[in-house]
Amino acid sequence: MGFWDALFGRTKQVKPDLDQLFGLPSAAITLQAAMGFTPTGLGSVCFASIEGGAFAQVRQDMQDLLDADPERGGMPVELSRDAYGYSWLLVHRAPDDLISLVNDLHAVNTALEESGFGPQLLCSLVGFHDAELRTLALVYLYKRGTFYPLCIRPGQQKRDNPLEMQISTLLRNDLRIEQDLSRWFPLWDAPGMVG
Repeated sequence: MGFWDALFGRTKQVKPDLDQLFGLPSAAITLQAAMGFTPTGLGSVCFASIEGGAFAQVRQDMQDLLDADPERGGMPVELSRDAYGYSWLLVHRAPDDLISLVNDLHAVNTALEESGFGPQLLCSLVGFHDAELRTLALVYLYKRGTFYPLCIRPGQQKRDNPLEMQISTLLRNDLRIEQDLSRWFPLWDAPGMVG
């Protein structure tokens, strides 16, 4: 960053680092040991939809690749669009197979990035829950290269901010946590969140 950037308050763009996703299995062990949260087996990738043949082909190739995996046990990959027009690719795996889920999410992100659609990638998330039915997602912000916890109160559309802060502190050694709390977006009803 140069002198003029510092003077005018501009910050250097963080280069996305998809390999950060591979920190999730370690974070899951920490979460389970310290707080009783376990993976749900659900994860998703959110991206801005683009119309056109090239994007449709990449999206179909991703879905075919994941659907064809014999270890998936017939669990489909689901594509949906939210109320804001963003596309979500929901991946199912057995709850005890977080490593395969992370590999799937990494493959989807990489396929979009290598096909020139990296700017359309928004986030990926992996779902967790505990015995008290509290819901947690660890959300990876593609453009920031950071994670944040999203905790939804059971049966409500309210966040559990104290729990989010506790989890972010707990996982600082496992994941690169987003420091700007204004970027901890509430992803209500996002595929992969179990309520």
